[in-house]
Amino acid sequence: MLHFMAGFARVNITPPLGIPVAGYYQVRLAQSVLDELEANTVAVSDGTRTALIFSVDLLEIKSEFCEPLLDQVSQETGVPRDCIFIACTHTHTGPQLDGDEAPRLRSEYVTFLGRRLSDAGRMALQDMSPARMGWGTAHAPGIAFIRRFRMKDGTIHTNPGIFNPDVIGPVGEIDDRVSAVRLDREGKDSILIAHFAVHPDTIGGCVISADWPGWTRRFAEKAIEHVKCVVFNGAIGDVNHVNTQPAGGYMNDLKMDFDDCVRGYGHSRHMGRTVAGALMQIYDKVTYCEEADIGALQTVIRCPSNRPDPAGIPAAKRLCELHWSGQDDQIPYTGMQLTTVVAEAERMLALENGPDDFALRLSAVRLGPVALCGIPGEPFSQTGREIKAAPGWALSLPCCCVNGYANYFPLAKDYAEGGYEARSSLFKAGVAEEVRDGCLALLDALKNGKAAKAHE
Repeated sequence: MLHFMAGFARVNITPPLGIPVAGYYQVRLAQSVLDELEANTVAVSDGTRTALIFSVDLLEIKSEFCEPLLDQVSQETGVPRDCIFIACTHTHTGPQLDGDEAPRLRSEYVTFLGRRLSDAGRMALQDMSPARMGWGTAHAPGIAFIRRFRMKDGTIHTNPGIFNPDVIGPVGEIDDRVSAVRLDREGKDSILIAHFAVHPDTIGGCVISADWPGWTRRFAEKAIEHVKCVVFNGAIGDVNHVNTQPAGGYMNDLKMDFDDCVRGYGHSRHMGRTVAGALMQIYDKVTYCEEADIGALQTVIRCPSNRPDPAGIPAAKRLCELHWSGQDDQIPYTGMQLTTVVAEAERMLALENGPDDFALRLSAVRLGPVALCGIPGEPFSQTGREIKAAPGWALSLPCCCVNGYANYFPLAKDYAEGGYEARSSLFKAGVAEEVRDGCLALLDALKNGKAAKAHE
């Protein structure tokens, strides 16, 4: 007889002002806090196995930081590493953990983060009580869009801008499903696990914010009494919030930013309200299950790196020198095309001397008929749909930026077509397919009863 239990903890992980803000190939130092960053943690157990599932308001936690975090959380909670799932929401207004700027602040923050996650894991375990679980799916239309477009000259551009007359149409298919897992607990608030896929890149500037995942949590908890909401982001590699053909009031609270994207804090609020609205459609009509067994598996795959042609290195060095010395006017590109060539040049320099391949940690946690599948980077929407279709699961939810971060995972066809994601990816063509197959194999093993070492 299984004895399903669930616990919850929430801790504040807002960084100090002056810390670098992640993203954009530009130095941004945090000047203000629009809303607090959080680590939301769910502990689940069936009486035999226990897992800790974290959703953290950060862009990414690269392996050099995540591996020690996994060790620390495991040591301080007693939960095996394979049963720990640390997902980042991928907010672009969170602190950058690596880099050269503000080294003392970053070092102090990494130490603080480890302490906070360990505390959250212990608190969630202490909070466990008997529970039952249910699940459901709704839709949140009009807030997520494929961001890669085929142009009239045959090329592929990422974020080509609003009303660009040279656009033929998007390359890819959006997935606007919102999935929910509801954990009702005896004598305590219910836990609502939400899953949706779109870049939290709607704000910009030198600010700290959890973006739409933070708004989703706040709106859901305000609208549904006695609930704690936890948000996981999905297959976002080619998906963002930009409608290139806006109509009506879509442009309210939005303005054009440096990279041909429209951004605004009010729009992140709109997106959070929309996802929370979908959760409210699901909440009272979830499908409950009688029992919920817990399992967890992790595996490591190795994928070839996208090493450059040595002949291109001098030009890449020159381009990076111009960009980082503030001479973008000497580079014959603007907007997102400028970001694309800079990102490609940085990738070339980063891989000039290797490595020849990278290790990618894939993770999966089972909650009865529902699985969370963790990918250490940004898979595309198609990969997400293929993982969602894994046989034998009521819900199979791909989560980005889990237990490490290693860049974009474009589809094999995308390398020939180009665009920001393929040109900047650290991996050779075929990585998306290897990640997909690895995830499906992991889910199949988990479904068939294999699980990580039991936590006593």
